[in-house]
Amino acid sequence: MQKVDKIVAVDLFCGAGGLTYGLETAGISVTLGVDIDPHCAHAIEANSRAKFLQADVAALDAAVVKEALTGGDFTLLAGCAPCQPFSTYSRAAKQRHGEGAGDGRSEDWRLAEHFGNIIRKVQPDIVTMENVPPLSQQEVFKTFLEALEGYWVDWKVIECNLIGLPQTRKRLVLVASKLGPIEIPNFDLPRQTVRSIIGGLPEINAGGIDPHDRLHKASRLSSINMERIRSSVAGGTWRDWPERLLSSCHTKETGATYPSVYGRMEWDSPAPTITTQCFGYGNGRFGHPEQDRAISLREAAMLQGFPRDYSFLPEGEAVSFAKVGRLIGNAVPVTLGAVIGRFIKEHVAEYRSASHADGMKA
Repeated sequence: MQKVDKIVAVDLFCGAGGLTYGLETAGISVTLGVDIDPHCAHAIEANSRAKFLQADVAALDAAVVKEALTGGDFTLLAGCAPCQPFSTYSRAAKQRHGEGAGDGRSEDWRLAEHFGNIIRKVQPDIVTMENVPPLSQQEVFKTFLEALEGYWVDWKVIECNLIGLPQTRKRLVLVASKLGPIEIPNFDLPRQTVRSIIGGLPEINAGGIDPHDRLHKASRLSSINMERIRSSVAGGTWRDWPERLLSSCHTKETGATYPSVYGRMEWDSPAPTITTQCFGYGNGRFGHPEQDRAISLREAAMLQGFPRDYSFLPEGEAVSFAKVGRLIGNAVPVTLGAVIGRFIKEHVAEYRSASHADGMKA
């Protein structure tokens, strides 16, 4: 019987553990999740076998990462360095509020560089990074690629609805390997929809909560927003409303560019990209397809691939929309983590098989 290789991983910028959980689902042993946000600790340690380390990756001792990568046959360094200045959503939000897009030269801009520095010092067998697609056009991405000297590298932009995640989200995925050539396949997995993921959850009202699940909780709506959502149809826009319900932003020239704001999702289509503000009806197409409310925190998490019982907060801690929404919206989708994990497992198996064949020939 052929031995199954153990891949040991560390997840940098781990957030609420979407990548960690996905990799574990694929059979990869994640021993450590690192993030500067202490609110990530519970989510990592309550849902996975990894330990959490609160640390700034910019100041992280590479020896800590090396130690966490011991005990396996192969090592994987994974992460999603936050690059919010390059995200389409961030730039669009700034434009909606009349702000300049900026040049992105914040500390976030340098996090990919810090990731690269850790790679240089640790030299894991395999590296994977997930990020926003516009990062590939930035100088910092070229700098990151330079840190991968000695690796075979491939990267591509993946449409998440093609990997079984019910979102229109697109993500840049990079993989690098010292084991041999590596190429990300063109995925085309069975499609999921809003209905197939959240259609079975109990009904709740705006401002209501499921007594059996404190995260299945919807934000309150003002009286005018209640009128607006009642006038909204699934997949429609604010143009479906009577004129008296329009706000000043809708009548501006820039308002015509964002028809999905105050929109309802469609049952049999993917959701839009789940953001940190997804619990707010007015922040995008985050209205429930049928019920007169925004999606709940639990629904948002499930649309990100998290299982229904995933724990984001310690028992007894009050549920904050802002805090939990940030954890959910910033997470690497679990489904994407699992797909990447399975691909890496297959790559290692192919390497082992080729090495065994070469040994037999010798």
